[in-house]
Amino acid sequence: MHELILGGQRSGKSRCAEVRAQAWLAGDPERSALLIATGQALDDEMRSRIARHRLDRAARVPAMATLEEPVALAEALRAHSRAGRLIVVDCLTLWLTNLVMPQRGAPLDDAALAGARDAVLDALRGVAEPIVLVSNEIGLGVAPLGAETRRFVDELGRLHQVVAELCSRVTLMVAGIEIPVKRPGT
Repeated sequence: MHELILGGQRSGKSRCAEVRAQAWLAGDPERSALLIATGQALDDEMRSRIARHRLDRAARVPAMATLEEPVALAEALRAHSRAGRLIVVDCLTLWLTNLVMPQRGAPLDDAALAGARDAVLDALRGVAEPIVLVSNEIGLGVAPLGAETRRFVDELGRLHQVVAELCSRVTLMVAGIEIPVKRPGT
């Protein structure tokens, strides 16, 4: 089963994904879990944020390993997916940011971005389940100023739509509360 967990900042998305990992690991001692982290520690605030996430995750889900992969998500999914392993991707928002609004280097053009997105979708179709994908729902507000930011919001919305199609579960997190959006058979 693939699940997409959406929500705003500090809505409880990552914690919800950790709960999924805890439940998965508790179900069978032969199971494993891997977090693919897409954030990059390119400034002091982000370094602190990542360090805090690492400590919190280690305390809550000590058996979950972490792989930091900010760009090559499709390759990471293919390389690390296997039967008996839950993969958590946290998060699609930062992965897309790394491609469209990188702090270093040029952003991907539309064709390259489509190729990267399609590679992730192909990987999701072909890898072992379960996979939990975390992402920020940012398209609920006003249209942002600036073409670069509007492009990002549009691309993230498009990504969410195609990923949600592939997932049997979609959950929206609001104030730490899970709201089921899509469940098997719906």
